[in-house]
Amino acid sequence: MSRNPLLESHELPPFADIRAEHVVPAVETLLDESREAIDRLAQQAANTPPTWQSFAAPLEAVNDRLSQAWSPISHLNGTMNTPELREAYQACLEKLSAFSTWMGQHEGLFKGWQALKQGDVWAQLTPAQQRAVENALRDFRLAGVDLPADKKARYGEIQARLSTLSNQFSNNVLDSTQAWHKDIKHLDELAGVPESALDTLKAAADAKGIDGYRITLDFPSFFPVISYADSRELRREVYTAFITRASDQGPVAGKFDNSPILEEILVLRQELAQLLGFDTYADYSLATKMADSPEQVLDFLNDLARRAVPQAKEEFAELSDFARDELGIESLAPWDVTYASEKLREARHAISQEQLRPYFPAPRVVDGLFQVVERLFGVRVEEAPDVPRYHDDIQFFRITEQGKPVAGFYLDLYARESKRGGAWMADCRVRRQTENGLQLPVAFLTCNFTAPVGGKPALLTHDEVTTLFHEFGHGLHHMLTKQDIADISGINGVAWDAVELPSQFMENYCWEREGLDLLAKHVETGEPLPAELLERLQAAKNFQSAMGMVRQIEFSLFDLRLHHELEAPRAHDVQTLLDNVRSATSVVPVVDFNRFQNSFGHIFAGGYAAGYYSYKWAEVLSADAWSAFEEEGIFDPATGLRFRQEILEQGGAREAAELFRAFRGREPSVEPLLRHSGIRAA
Repeated sequence: MSRNPLLESHELPPFADIRAEHVVPAVETLLDESREAIDRLAQQAANTPPTWQSFAAPLEAVNDRLSQAWSPISHLNGTMNTPELREAYQACLEKLSAFSTWMGQHEGLFKGWQALKQGDVWAQLTPAQQRAVENALRDFRLAGVDLPADKKARYGEIQARLSTLSNQFSNNVLDSTQAWHKDIKHLDELAGVPESALDTLKAAADAKGIDGYRITLDFPSFFPVISYADSRELRREVYTAFITRASDQGPVAGKFDNSPILEEILVLRQELAQLLGFDTYADYSLATKMADSPEQVLDFLNDLARRAVPQAKEEFAELSDFARDELGIESLAPWDVTYASEKLREARHAISQEQLRPYFPAPRVVDGLFQVVERLFGVRVEEAPDVPRYHDDIQFFRITEQGKPVAGFYLDLYARESKRGGAWMADCRVRRQTENGLQLPVAFLTCNFTAPVGGKPALLTHDEVTTLFHEFGHGLHHMLTKQDIADISGINGVAWDAVELPSQFMENYCWEREGLDLLAKHVETGEPLPAELLERLQAAKNFQSAMGMVRQIEFSLFDLRLHHELEAPRAHDVQTLLDNVRSATSVVPVVDFNRFQNSFGHIFAGGYAAGYYSYKWAEVLSADAWSAFEEEGIFDPATGLRFRQEILEQGGAREAAELFRAFRGREPSVEPLLRHSGIRAA
């Protein structure tokens, strides 16, 4: 075979050269070489007492080489999906899962790590190295290293199957999202839909050679229709297609049904947990998190619900009255709620997301984000246009400090076909000390905003601006780390229920005059956001905030109880549990064909299983961290430096609770979250 770019050493992925046919041969070669190297290191450790330099450092290099090949493959599969790439990606999952299991159960490797914890060797390790050793030993036990041979084999089978099922779940959501569209010839059928959204729908139709407008289930298309279309029948049709994706209901019923997949995932997770000596998968999941037990998390969520549900009911009653009196909607259906809410927001606060769009041209927002980061953390962000990219829309930037490079990131802002929905940060390169010097961290930052149309810049909603800041917070956690050991560098080794702290913290700058002045400039006049509009934006910040909070509590309770209570889950049990959670927390109407769970990728195809509560848990931390800036000034250099040093630079080097106390000087309080969310104390 000709050269394979995935087997070569590169500072950054050579995207222009990577082809689907490179994937399987590269992964197979790297897995074979990794196995040989690991066996060799384990043998050496058995013969000669290991040190960090003789054992842990070369093992990290083996893992990093595999990661450097797989991270661009995985990223392309999520952002530039093709049938060929999907097939190659799928073919590697079981191989990678088998390797991960083999490595996690490698007794020689385990003994090598144990030897690092003995006497003189342990005493010579730095605190960061000691932390990495302890994490490694914990992870070996969670991978079943102590199990008898037959149970080890079963563990491997389960992990391989779960890897395949999660990927299939994700593919089904993507395929069912793309399987539906609605073409509209006459503009009057789209009455109420704003101009910016019409441009997007028109561009989607033009791209397919169709006259008129095309609605799809991609968020920049779906959301404006459900929010603004005056036609109740159109909203119902689009909502139905969206909420039934990958299920036995709706317009493509049964074609990409995730029901049997999510059932099997839940059964296998429970078996895996019990194999390792845990009562439930929730107990297993929390072994690496800040929270001590499922009961502690349930108490936390139920306490938030107790405070928020009464207010959410008031908010919904007010919305229902408004819909009946002003919009002529006697009884709110699910496809009316967002529409009526936008109308009520405009009536009460004279503000809408669409009204704000002209003040948030994407290039200006990105530049403003960088200025916020530069003022806050003393770094510079500069574009590097000469770097290989995987699509024309992508930009690459370097972060420098006093002229020296610190990190880099790819920015992929816009929705397109073949790209999975949502927004996320993933690592491309992790900061670590190598034989040749320091490897700098590189991040992938991905969003799904409405793309620019007709040579004009994309105009973002305020919600999209907040999303960008959120993901960049994750990016800062990855990129501003000062840790040189891969396993605790950036977000690695950070408890999952603390990992949202920097991302949620960054969102605050989208609501403050000092922050907005750096990023809000009218697309035509360059005028900053007028004081009156800012006041209305801030006044509307907590509009229906209790309804928003109980929705997150609903998802979190559903996820945790699903992984803690259902012994042998079947689709109807899952639905019954979700209905039960909703009866206690939800205030908006639900239709019987709602199959939200079938596209809940966070818990069935992402890292949030029995961990979705992390968003709320970390929000307590981020709101309390932000209150320190409220006290000192939101760009106070000393507070910014302390946040950088105590939170961002530490990565996973110490316990998250310890880092928070070091920054804030005390234990976290839930009060700032309730205050920022406008939740009156129950």
